[in-house]
Amino acid sequence: MPTIDANGCPIHVEIEGPDKAPVLLFSNSLGTNLHMWDEQAKHFAKKFRVVRYDQRGHGKSGAPKVPYTLERLGKDVVAILDGLKIERAHFCGLSMGGFTGMWLGRLAPKRIGKLILSNTAAKIGDPIIWNGRIQTVLGKGMGAIVDGVLERWFTKTFREKSAPAVAVVREMLLTTAPHGYAGCSAAIRDMDQRWDIGTIALPTLIIAGEHDPATTVKDAELVASRIKGSKFVKLDAAHLSNIEQSKQYTDTIEKFLG
Repeated sequence: MPTIDANGCPIHVEIEGPDKAPVLLFSNSLGTNLHMWDEQAKHFAKKFRVVRYDQRGHGKSGAPKVPYTLERLGKDVVAILDGLKIERAHFCGLSMGGFTGMWLGRLAPKRIGKLILSNTAAKIGDPIIWNGRIQTVLGKGMGAIVDGVLERWFTKTFREKSAPAVAVVREMLLTTAPHGYAGCSAAIRDMDQRWDIGTIALPTLIIAGEHDPATTVKDAELVASRIKGSKFVKLDAAHLSNIEQSKQYTDTIEKFLG
């Protein structure tokens, strides 16, 4: 699978599906990698050219030991599109992937067809909280936060009934480079798109998890209120709704993409 150079950082990309099909690009959350989209990729690769990538600092992508910015995360996607000679792609991002999607919708709209913003927010958390998390992972490693993260990402019922799926996500978290996680955390800490997203004029779907304590329904409703004409859907899930409610999530996207 190709590696794309994004301002000196190698970005790992995987591509599936017919060469001439419309492109659907998936962007992962903080602390995961492109495999969080395995179920969606398997489904959509029948009709779409599915492009997945590890956001910088994650998976097999490079992890520069510096704070990142939202602009840099957005430009990484533009570099992928340029490197693969893709003029325009539908974009689906969850959490941090959604932050990246908002940036693209605002500042690179000609490269995006339809925009899916999932379990995300225009601004999230207090800088003090993010600084504390950065210090924790750099000082103690990813193991120090993994249990708390999983409790926010999945409902108690799902954690008990779908232990193998949760274990896969646990491994993604534990194998994320602490400095990569910290770099992306700095980008999230400094992000505030609450007013700027009002300029997004793309067909947009916003997906929220009814039990998501990380990016709440209220956060999603604010995004929906800012983006004129956007569609809004709630799923019976916590933060990683594409895993907890995989079929409903996939069906919702498929209906939106038409």
